[in-house]
Amino acid sequence: MSRTRPNVLFIMSDDHASHAISAYGSRINTTPQIDRISEGGMRFNNCFCTNSICTPSRATILTGTYNHINGVTTLSTHMDGRLLTYPKLMQQQGYQTAIVGKWHLGHGGIHDPTGFDYWNVLPGQGLYHNPVMIEMGEEKVREGYVTDLITDFSLDWLRQRDQDKPFCMMVHHKAPHRNWEPDDKHADMYEDEDIPEPVTFNDDYANRAKAAAAAKMRIDRDLTDKDLKQPVPEGLTPQEEKQWKYQRYIKDYLRCIASIDDNVGRLLDYLDEEGLTEDTIVIYTSDQGFFLGDHGWYDKRFMYEESLRMPFLIRYPRGIAPGSVNDDIILNVDFPATFVDYAGIDIPAAFQGNSFRALLQGETPDDWQTAMYYRYWMHGAHHNVYAHYGIRTLRHKLIYYYADPLDQEGAVGPTEEPEWELFDLTRDPHELVNVYDDPRYKDVIKTLKADLSHLQDTLGDTPYEP
Repeated sequence: MSRTRPNVLFIMSDDHASHAISAYGSRINTTPQIDRISEGGMRFNNCFCTNSICTPSRATILTGTYNHINGVTTLSTHMDGRLLTYPKLMQQQGYQTAIVGKWHLGHGGIHDPTGFDYWNVLPGQGLYHNPVMIEMGEEKVREGYVTDLITDFSLDWLRQRDQDKPFCMMVHHKAPHRNWEPDDKHADMYEDEDIPEPVTFNDDYANRAKAAAAAKMRIDRDLTDKDLKQPVPEGLTPQEEKQWKYQRYIKDYLRCIASIDDNVGRLLDYLDEEGLTEDTIVIYTSDQGFFLGDHGWYDKRFMYEESLRMPFLIRYPRGIAPGSVNDDIILNVDFPATFVDYAGIDIPAAFQGNSFRALLQGETPDDWQTAMYYRYWMHGAHHNVYAHYGIRTLRHKLIYYYADPLDQEGAVGPTEEPEWELFDLTRDPHELVNVYDDPRYKDVIKTLKADLSHLQDTLGDTPYEP
């Protein structure tokens, strides 16, 4: 196998926050198999998504474009399979390509996966137990637990592949997406212990834009019977009930992750056994972050840190020093450019992201991005998070809640009064105090607004006009 054309094994889970990975110093669990990737390669501390919701993030990861370009702005806007994607480019240049697991970009007709020699995906969100899977267009019920099944099919394909060609395989887990249904093997984990609560667990949403208080994703109020899976005990105070619900939620969430961790180990062991480790780039990431009781919430969508930040661990023994850590900003829109760069393919002009291969080699280019653009379009739907966009730098975050559905499919009314938030991430890493009206930040705001406008212009997005 040519050492200049590495294999790519891209493992992505759904809603796995970086602060539930021990490589990121998690206070609540350990992930020894996932940590093997970090130990053998690089951990990125500032990997962010450009829209913290499943379908749009996945479209960005495939196309290397922002959602206003690829058209996948909400959960209801599925991806056109005719769009240019990095698997198509790699397939055209001799790579074998495959995807197994969560697709969530629509299915049937132009929404089926394209650019793959093999695909076997879940319809929609998919089920945890005995899921339907669509294998090359044919739907079948598969007996077993979804995380194990996705790994089984991935390993089957790897074993049957043409060993004379490099491969690009996407292993996309459904877990740990809501409603957090663990398998029997892990069902009793954490049974006799309490998981620590986050420091912002009792956030009262003061000193913030009204969007925070309006969101419907609170542990104490918005978890359902299906989430909790058993009745709330009687006689609890409101605070005790909130704590009980958190334990029910977070333990099932972590149990689902434990199964992912085991199955990541199976894939890494296969690479070792087949002598493929040296020539394979292995990535572990998630489609976005998630609130693990932070601010009293579950779910994602907001531009706040726990939702915005993605885990990104990458190993490639031939090109990445083991145990490396990087604090530069990388984005999900940058993934495709990086993958095709390693494959020796010219990065298409249509890609809006940047290859971070230099970062992986320990070098930060002088012109590397120091700010990122975010936009959430799905106003009012599901968890009543207001539509917003903003800019994050290494120190500050400016968010504009324009709070208007803009006739986007999958967004709903009513329109709310626009508001701004500014956070100083050095002084206020938990984003508890909006300093937008603090006169000391007048110049910072002026600079950030100019930078935000420049990003929108450069990326081709349209600022909100009331």
